Amino acid sequence: MPKRKVAALEKVDADLVSLQYKIRRDPKSYAQEFYDQWLAYDAQRQIFISSPSSASSEDNKKFHDLVDLVAHVADLYPDVTAPYFDHLKELLTQHHAVLNSDLREKVVGSLSLLRRKDVIDSTSLLTTLFPILISTPSKSLRSLLYTKIISDLRESNSKATNHKLNRTIQTVLHNLVTSDRTSTKGMWACRITRELWRRQIWTDARPCDVMKEACLSDNEKVVVGGVRFFLGGDKEREEMEDDSSDEEIDIKKVKHQGTINKKTKKRQKVMEKAMEKIKKQERKKHAPHPLNFSALYLIHDPQGFAEQLFQKHLQNTKCKFSLDNKLLVLQLVTRLVGLHKLTIISLYPWFTKYLTPKQPSVTSFLASLAQATHNHVPPDAIEPLVVKIANEFVSEASAAEVASAGINSIREVALRQPLCMSETLLQDLVMYQKSKDKGVVMAAKGLQSLYREVYPELLQKKFRGKEATMGLKSGEVKRLKFGEEQVETGIEGIELLEKYKEEQKLKKLAEKGEDADGDAKMKNEDDDEDGFNSDEWEVASNDSDSSTGWINVEHSDDEDEGPAAKKQRRDSSTAPDLISDEAMAAAAEANRISKLAMTTILTPADLAKLAELRREAQLDKMTGNVSKRRQELIAKHIEDGVTADDIELPAQIGKKSTKEERVAMAKDGKPGREEHKSTQAIRKSKKEAEGKSSTNKEKARKKNFLMTVGKARAKHKRSLVDTKKRLTAHIARSKSGGRRRNGM
Repeated sequence: MPKRKVAALEKVDADLVSLQYKIRRDPKSYAQEFYDQWLAYDAQRQIFISSPSSASSEDNKKFHDLVDLVAHVADLYPDVTAPYFDHLKELLTQHHAVLNSDLREKVVGSLSLLRRKDVIDSTSLLTTLFPILISTPSKSLRSLLYTKIISDLRESNSKATNHKLNRTIQTVLHNLVTSDRTSTKGMWACRITRELWRRQIWTDARPCDVMKEACLSDNEKVVVGGVRFFLGGDKEREEMEDDSSDEEIDIKKVKHQGTINKKTKKRQKVMEKAMEKIKKQERKKHAPHPLNFSALYLIHDPQGFAEQLFQKHLQNTKCKFSLDNKLLVLQLVTRLVGLHKLTIISLYPWFTKYLTPKQPSVTSFLASLAQATHNHVPPDAIEPLVVKIANEFVSEASAAEVASAGINSIREVALRQPLCMSETLLQDLVMYQKSKDKGVVMAAKGLQSLYREVYPELLQKKFRGKEATMGLKSGEVKRLKFGEEQVETGIEGIELLEKYKEEQKLKKLAEKGEDADGDAKMKNEDDDEDGFNSDEWEVASNDSDSSTGWINVEHSDDEDEGPAAKKQRRDSSTAPDLISDEAMAAAAEANRISKLAMTTILTPADLAKLAELRREAQLDKMTGNVSKRRQELIAKHIEDGVTADDIELPAQIGKKSTKEERVAMAKDGKPGREEHKSTQAIRKSKKEAEGKSSTNKEKARKKNFLMTVGKARAKHKRSLVDTKKRLTAHIARSKSGGRRRNGM
């Protein structure tokens, strides 16, 4: 009997990929074929469940293809494939350690595909993958599961925030950290929370609670993961936001390429994708800015958290963390203390044994001490530390780098609590500005400048400076008190606007040539317009002459004309002046400033001018025209924290760099030797990167000689009349935009 020939269509039916394509096109016609493949899948699955490790490579390949087929068409036959998810879950949960790697990846991919087709929900998928993530020993499987979990959470929160799913996953991560504090499983909770925080998918306080529990774990790796989240998570989020904003598309370039290139479906899809991305960027620009609070601000009960962290990992002698990890924990504790102005009195005596020049990473300890200082810390708790730093670091026998670091750290502490310094110690430190080392001189002068601004009374008169001396005499510089806060009582910068308006009035009077009487008249008119009439107040004050408790102060206008009269002796019955001259001047100044804010409605032009004057004043502060920058410095260090580089900065001043450092500085920003090109080559590569074409002259140079020889011969044979006609036509075409009339 001859062998039957197999038809081409029968061969196609044997191919599962083509069968999948046919089922997608016509599900009803191929229902029986799919059911046959489903039975084959079910039989193969039972074989794998009975002995997954003994399956041959052919069986793995066949089962791999069947799983792929069912996953792609499961949404078309929901009744038949109802137990499919449970099958894959059972197979992956029980036998993930012995399954073939390709088959295992296919099962995970099929579960993700079912989620994308909405056959299952995110909760089912994540609760299946997460237990395997924390238990499997396979590194490749862990990486795959981690990627799938993050991508599913991103997809679930892309259109709108899925609060229910987020709470479920956050509860799972919280329980994972708190269930076993000695296990390293909490590392996965840290990684997932940090990645979702960086991508701004989770921005509320619940992920901060998860990382707070991670910081209080007993496992060193989990603690470091939680601490790094609070110290660097916000900076990572800002960097990622900046990177995403840089990815902009040039719409003109895309449109230009669409007009000059050949029209294909691929280029049309690229064009549509670019336009969609541009529309998305525009929606982001006009959308309200999200309130992305720092993780340090979202911690519940920062006082209790800081105390637990300090007592468990720093004060506890049984804690065997490495020095670098202890420094990370210390930075977090001090950042919390400085940011929330907490009070942990036992923290400051703990610093004493680490404040020596021989201590490794001593500048990090000094920076942490400065971070932990604020104006609510008692000066008695900080003063012994300042004296210890001065005794250990600042002396004639100390190296220049050590002395400058010591003085600079004292300055950082005094910036936050000026009352921690005694007059004798301050005078001793200020005298180091006569040192021969430039770094020590700059550190001492910085300390002197600080106390000129905040507490000039501690300095000797010759070191106070002109402004501080005048401020002490006039009463503008007040004596510092512990716990005193500066509170704004009015509109910020309103005195600048008042001064500007007065200058404009005087300028108008000067242009008109009016005298002082005209000025006074104009001033009275302005007062009447503002609703302030001085005559009415004078009448009201005259009516109260008979009332008790008021003192009539008489002024003589003839005092300057005659000789100085002798000082009359006060009667015992005469009451002393209730208000001193300085207090009266301060009250008059307050009334003058508050008059504009309380009697005048500020127009939009006034508000714009006020903002401009504020910017100018801020610029003056930054350029040094106004020396009081203490609040700005404190605010900067509260947000960013004090680092070891800030403490070591004065020591770098005047220091000669080595040859290797100078060479590295010279090479910084320059291309490597292999990237040296001519200017023309650089322009060409830049054009190619931007997607631009070459010019017609460049194209003509690359043409074959035989293609151009005919044109060259014709040019030589032209007559003068033909040449004139050609040039005239060329000029006319160039004026109208060339042959294509692009300029029309």
